[in-house]
Amino acid sequence: MAAERHGGRGGAEENKENERPAGTRADGLSDSLGLEILQIVKESQQQHGLRHGDYQRYRGYCSRRLRRLRKTLNFKMGNRHKFTGKKVTEEILSDNRYLLLILMDAERAWSYAMQLKQEANTEPRKRFHLLSRLRKAVKHAEELERLCESNRVDAKTKLEAQAYMAYLTGMLRFEHQEWKAAMEAFNKCKTIYEKLANAFTEEQAVLYNQRVEEISPNIRYCAYNIGDQSAMNELMQMRLRSGGTEGLLAEKLEALITQTRAKQAATMSEVEWRGRTVPVKIDKVRIFLLGLADNEAAIVQAENEETRERLFESLLSECRDAIQAVREDLKPDQKQREHSLESDSGKVSNIQYLHSYLTYIKLSTAIKRNESMAKSLQKALLQQQRSEEDGKRTPRPQDLIRLYDIILQNLVELTQLPGLEEDKSFQKEIGLKTLVYKAYRCFFIAQSYVLVKKWSEALVLYERVLKYAGEVQSGAGAFTNSLKELPDVQDLITQVNAEKYSLQAAAILDANDNHETESPSQVKDGKPLSERFETFCLDPSLVSKQVSLVHFPPGFQPIPCKPLFFDLALNHVAFPPLEDKVEQKAKSGLTGYIKGIFGFKS
Repeated sequence: MAAERHGGRGGAEENKENERPAGTRADGLSDSLGLEILQIVKESQQQHGLRHGDYQRYRGYCSRRLRRLRKTLNFKMGNRHKFTGKKVTEEILSDNRYLLLILMDAERAWSYAMQLKQEANTEPRKRFHLLSRLRKAVKHAEELERLCESNRVDAKTKLEAQAYMAYLTGMLRFEHQEWKAAMEAFNKCKTIYEKLANAFTEEQAVLYNQRVEEISPNIRYCAYNIGDQSAMNELMQMRLRSGGTEGLLAEKLEALITQTRAKQAATMSEVEWRGRTVPVKIDKVRIFLLGLADNEAAIVQAENEETRERLFESLLSECRDAIQAVREDLKPDQKQREHSLESDSGKVSNIQYLHSYLTYIKLSTAIKRNESMAKSLQKALLQQQRSEEDGKRTPRPQDLIRLYDIILQNLVELTQLPGLEEDKSFQKEIGLKTLVYKAYRCFFIAQSYVLVKKWSEALVLYERVLKYAGEVQSGAGAFTNSLKELPDVQDLITQVNAEKYSLQAAAILDANDNHETESPSQVKDGKPLSERFETFCLDPSLVSKQVSLVHFPPGFQPIPCKPLFFDLALNHVAFPPLEDKVEQKAKSGLTGYIKGIFGFKS
C-alpha cells in the first residue's frame, strides 16, 4: 500500500500520463486512435529501473500505472471483496488509454519474467515461472494486436502492435530453444521496424533503429543454432564492437564462445614464448590463450574509451582466472616448485614458466590499459581551458603521475618473473621501457611544479627528462620494434625544449615582479602589528585565522623586589592590664548566657 501513495511532484507527473489524449473527444466519438507503443515502452523502462537492470522496480511501476488507468477509465475489476473480470472489446474502444491498459499488462508480465530470469541463475526452479510469465506477456500482446486491427486505430499503431507481438513471441520461442520459430518472429519484428524507420524522420527513426540493433544478435544466434556457421563470426564481431553483450543473449553468447573455444582447445597442446616451448594441459588456460588474439584485436578496434576500458577489464579478469588455475596446479607440488631451478641449465619447470608467461600477459595488459588512460588524460589536459568553461573537473598532472607510478611498478614486477632473470635481452628491453615511462613521469612532475611556480625544481626535472630520453635513443638500436608501441620520446624532447624556454621566461618575469613589489613577509620581518604601527604594508595575514597582533605570551622583565618590614619596637612595648575586663566576663557566666537566649535583660 505504501507504494501506491505517491505524493508531490512524482505523483503529479505519473498522473499526467493518464490524461485524456488530444485526439479523443469527450462525447465518446473519436478520431483515429494512435499509440506510440515503442516510445512509451522505452521511456517507461528507462525512467523506472531498467537503466540499472532493476526489473522489480519496473514491474511495480507497471502495476501502479495499471491501477491508475483503471480508475481513470472507470474500468475496475470488481472491488476489494470480489473480483469481476473484464475484457477490453472493440465496442468500448473509444480511447487509446484502453490500448495502453493492455500494453502495461504485457509489460508487467514481461518484466516479471526478466526478474525471474535473473533469479533463475541461483534457483533453477524459477525457470518454470519465467516461461509462464512470458506466455502471459505474449497473450496480452496478442490481445493488443487484435484490438489494433479495428478500423478506429491508425496504420502506424497497427504496425507497432504487430512488431511488439513478434518481439515477445520471439523471446518466448528463444527461451524454449525453438530456434527456427524464434528467428522467424525476430525477423518479422526487424522488418516492421526497418519499414517504420524509413517512413519517418531521422529523429523518429532512432528508436526503431535501436530496436533493430538489439534483436540482430538474437537473429544471428538463432541462425547459428539452426546450422549457419558464418553466424558465429558475426556474433563475435557484434560482441567485440560493443565491448560485451547485454540482455537476453548475454549469458547464452558467452557460454557459446566458451564452448567453441573449448573445442578448439582440444587440439592445442603447447605454447611457445621467448624461444621455449611449454606444454599446456589446463583447459582454462588453453581457452584463454586461444581467445587472447581476438581480445587484443577488439581492444585495438574499440570505438571509444569506455568500450576499450571494458574490454581491458574483461581480458584482465580472464587472465586472473587462468593464473589461478595454474596456481592450483602448482600447490600439490609445492616442494618440487621450491627446488625447480635446475643447477645445470638454469631453467625453471614448465608449469612455473607457464605461470610466468601468464603473469607477463597480465602485467603487459595492465600497462597498456594505464597507458591508454594516460593518453586520454593528456588529451583532456590540452583542452583544459575549454573544460574550465564547461564547469567540469579539469585533470591535473598529478593524475598522470599516479598512472606512470603504477606502470613503473608493473615493469619492476616483470623483471622479477621466474625463469627470465638470465634473459639479458628481456631485461634490457624492460630497462628501456622503464626509462621511457620515467621520462614521462618526470615531465608531468615538472608540470606540477610549474603550476606552483617552483621554476628551479621544474627546470632540473626537465633536464632529467632529456637525460632519460637520450639514454632511450642511444640504447634502442636492436629494440626498435618492441618500442614502437610506446610513446615517442622524440615528441617528448621537442615538447620539453619548448617548455624550457617558456619556463625561463616565466621565471625572469616572476623575479622582476618580486623586485618591484616588496612582499609582505619582507616588510613586516616577522614583527607583530603592535610593533609596526609607523610603517604601512599590505599584510593578508591580518584577515586570516593566524593573525599576529602582539607577542603572546609576553616575555619576562625585571622588576624591583617587594620591601621587607621588621617591627623592632614591639619587644619594648608594655601593654595595659586587662584583669578587670576578664573578671567581669567571668561573672556573667552561664546565667547571663541563658538570659540572653530568652531575651531577658538584666
